[in-house]
Amino acid sequence: MNRYDLCLAWNWQYDLEFVNVLERACQEQGISLFQVIPTNLTHTLDLLETGQLSFHTYFDRASDADECFMPLNEWARQNSVIYINRLRLARHAWDKAAVHRQLVNAGLATPKTLIIPPCSQEPNPMPPRDLETLGERFVIKPAHGGGGKGVITDASTWQQVLAARQEYPEDHYLLQKYISPAILDSRPAWFRLIYCAGQIFPSWWDQQTHIYTPLTEDDQLRFDLQPLSNIMMELALLSQLELFSTEIAYTPAGEFVLVDYINDPIDLRLQSKTIEGVPDQIVEVIAQNLVSYVAAGCQALPFYIQLY
Repeated sequence: MNRYDLCLAWNWQYDLEFVNVLERACQEQGISLFQVIPTNLTHTLDLLETGQLSFHTYFDRASDADECFMPLNEWARQNSVIYINRLRLARHAWDKAAVHRQLVNAGLATPKTLIIPPCSQEPNPMPPRDLETLGERFVIKPAHGGGGKGVITDASTWQQVLAARQEYPEDHYLLQKYISPAILDSRPAWFRLIYCAGQIFPSWWDQQTHIYTPLTEDDQLRFDLQPLSNIMMELALLSQLELFSTEIAYTPAGEFVLVDYINDPIDLRLQSKTIEGVPDQIVEVIAQNLVSYVAAGCQALPFYIQLY
């Protein structure tokens, strides 16, 4: 039997650069890596079924977009394989409505929110809700999905809600008060943070261009941004995921507000390849951390926040 330390399933062409970085990290730390892609999926499943292949840890970056990979998840579950981002937990994180309730119960700051049932459960015309608590401008977003799909950031009327919820009629919708960040040294205080197995990578994040700028130690101290790491650790404990990202805004009132909850899978394109990508140095450390996590028997690494 061929037994590998880590199995990575992936099917997004833009993951190639991250996979190359991860492969180098595995080679450096002596961790064996087996990759499953659409062209070898069937053969891989046959090898697993006949006992010719096995692996210790499974990292799935495919089944959320392609159900053909689900038998691989099922084999991993039945054979007590250790997951990076267990599917059951990841599926919960994909549901923004469920996560919102969890965050509120945990006392974490979120935008004022109304959760609207799916159009399939309560078709239009739906009785109007009181939108006063959301202010003059609010955000409409489906409970599932990522990359901004179906999100309207400048809504102001109930008619917009009725129209929007028809795009994904099986999904709940969140109506959220629009959050305007404070301005810190001419820069909007909007942050995207990545958590990876105990470590946190915070960056300034431009809402318009989606460009990451790593947060420096000087900026963290100068603007008193230490609460960012505390919020991320709480999210890690709540989600029990090893790798995810979130967005946090710091408001003029001095409050840190979660504006985008627990994102999985995360876009790990390199900034050197695409302007919206994650800074290369962060991707390199994430890959090293994931491999170190596998090498350590999937025990969380010592906590730290990576500043630049």
